[in-house]
Amino acid sequence: MDTADGTQDAPIQEGHDEASLADKIAGIAEQMRADADAGAVDELRSMARQRLEEAHLPTDDATVDSVVDGIRGA
Repeated sequence: MDTADGTQDAPIQEGHDEASLADKIAGIAEQMRADADAGAVDELRSMARQRLEEAHLPTDDATVDSVVDGIRGA
C-alpha cells in the first residue's frame, strides 16, 4: 500500500505487472502497425519474428501469424 508521502510500505505482489502472452503480442502488433504506417516495415513476418525474439517470446509460425494478423486488424 502506498503511504501519504508516495512511498511503498508493503511488498508488491509478484507478477502484478506481467502482461499475458496475448497482451504482449497485441503490444508488438501495435508497435509494428505504427512502424508500418510510417513506412518503416518492409516484410511483416520477418519483422514480427525479430520483435518476438527481442521480447523473448515464442517465434513459432502461429505466434508470428498472430502478430501479423494484429497488424492487419484481423
